[in-house]
Formats: sequence, structure tokens, C-alpha cells
Amino acid sequence: MTKLLYAIVALVALATGALLFNKLSQDVLPEYALYYKEPRNINEFSLVDHHNQAFTPKQLHEKWSWIFFGYTSCPDVCPTTLQEMNFVYDDLKAVSEKTQVMLISIDPKRDTVDVLANYIQYFNKEFIALTAGHEILFPLSRDLGLMYAINDELDGKPYTVDHSASMILINPKGQISAIFQPNQVLGKLPTIEGGKLVSDFKKIVKLYEK
Repeated sequence: MTKLLYAIVALVALATGALLFNKLSQDVLPEYALYYKEPRNINEFSLVDHHNQAFTPKQLHEKWSWIFFGYTSCPDVCPTTLQEMNFVYDDLKAVSEKTQVMLISIDPKRDTVDVLANYIQYFNKEFIALTAGHEILFPLSRDLGLMYAINDELDGKPYTVDHSASMILINPKGQISAIFQPNQVLGKLPTIEGGKLVSDFKKIVKLYEK
């Protein structure tokens, strides 16, 4: 009787293990993104959008949000990234209709609401441009895992802005799901590759919906 019991327990354990292995083998993880299996929370914040309306974490809920730090005077990385996001925007929305793309300006001195409104429409009228004072932007940048710095004026030249070129993906619960880092090639502009974003986005949405 004892041997029979052991045999039954062993068979149940084997079957459970096989089911678990089968489930794990079906979970295809993102290939290019830094993916958080346990999404990271974001602290409260309050930004202003290019329509001069308040934007809080509430506007992140029930949507997949793509967030990029930049500024309108940026000569290269920002327009290149926003253009790439526009190229793949329909593909992203095909994965999830509830998708939004946001530029957070980290140059509030020059990037007024009107400047942001004129700038963002050149890329896509559905994109959202946001800004706030540095007292809000600096803590938010730490939460998102991004960095930026304002460099002082030098020899009469205007101040410059350094910033991360990564793209952050926020899930419909308002949590950080993944970070997409730009393709870094020595001597070339760091760029976000839209095809990789779309490919990993499909996998992340499937993982989220399980």
C-alpha cells in the first residue's frame, strides 16, 4: 500500500512538473528590452501637456505608454527618435489599440506649452508632449531610470541639455514594464530601432495578459 502511495505521489509530482515546464516554455520573453518580470512602480507626479492640461499617473492607466525624455532644441536624437516612433506607431497600435507616445521635455525654460504644441504636431498629432519644473522632472527621471543634465552657458553660447536616449514602456497599471535602450555604435547617433520595439511589444503584451 505504501509503495502504491509513493507511486501515486511521484506521478502527480511528475505531471505537475511537466505542466509547469510546458507553461514556462510557452512564455517567450522580450529579446531586446530590459524587461521587468516584476514591474516597477512610479511615484506621484504632475506634468502639463501641450494643451496646457494637467497630466498625472491617472492618464497612464488602462493604456500602454511609451515615454521619451528630450527637448525641442535637440538637434539629432530627439527628432530621430520621434520620427522612428511615428514610423512604427500604426504597428504598435495594431498590437494594442490603447497605445500612447509621449515626449517629456526636460528643458522647461525654453519649451513652453506653445513651443511643445508646435513641435509635437510635426511628428504625429496623436503624440503627447509634456513638461514641468525641474523639481518634478528630476525625481521623475530617477523613478523612470533615465538621466538628464542642464549644462551652463559657455563663452556666451546657450546652455545645452544632456539626456538619456532610452524609451520607457509603461503598462496599463501605470508601472514600468521595460526599458528599450538605443542601438549604440561608435561614431554614430544612438538610435531606437522601431522593428525591435514592435517585436518585443507583442511579447510583453502577451506576458501581461496571462
